[in-house]
Amino acid sequence: MDEIETEVQVEDEETFELALDVFGRAIVPEGVAGAEPEDLAVALEAVCFSLNRPVTLAEVAGILGRTPGAVGAAAEALAGQLRGRGLMVQRHGDQLQLVTRPETAWAVQRALQPERPTRLSRPALETLAIVAYRQPLTRAGIEAIRGVNCEAVLESLERRGLIAEVDRQDTPGRPRLFGTTLRFLQIVGLERIDDLPPLGGDEVLAPLAAAHDGGAAP
Repeated sequence: MDEIETEVQVEDEETFELALDVFGRAIVPEGVAGAEPEDLAVALEAVCFSLNRPVTLAEVAGILGRTPGAVGAAAEALAGQLRGRGLMVQRHGDQLQLVTRPETAWAVQRALQPERPTRLSRPALETLAIVAYRQPLTRAGIEAIRGVNCEAVLESLERRGLIAEVDRQDTPGRPRLFGTTLRFLQIVGLERIDDLPPLGGDEVLAPLAAAHDGGAAP
């Protein structure tokens, strides 16, 4: 059967020649037939990673050109190699799968399900507008304008990265001075804070309301 050679580019920009059969499937390299379990484990890891599902020993054996017994030995070797790592090999009968370890579940959950910020409430939008147009401003200054306690609202805006402490006022107690952040500019689509439209409308904060999903925040 004729062989076809093609170049494959990998992530580190290196290339290598991959021999293909007439059906376009990669040919098992020489040496795999006699590879030790530790060496075959490398190919097994790649197969499990790329398929990302449970596989049978017979299925992998057909892929690697080895017997199910040899694949089983490679699975044991791979399990040993992965001890102390973020991945592990789960095996049940003739099935196995490459999965993340339970102790890393928190990191995987944060990676796959990032925080979805809640919609800013009307008081939060009003407070943000005051900070945007009057910054730098203390909490007392904000509350003097709004006429209500703004502690919870300011904490919510700070958690979202929309405002931050930019300085301390040179008065007794040195109260915090708040200003908007780069995140604020990114959401409202401005290059500089000086590009804010004239005070008097809600047009500058409309993108903020649209950018947040879910229920109202404090």
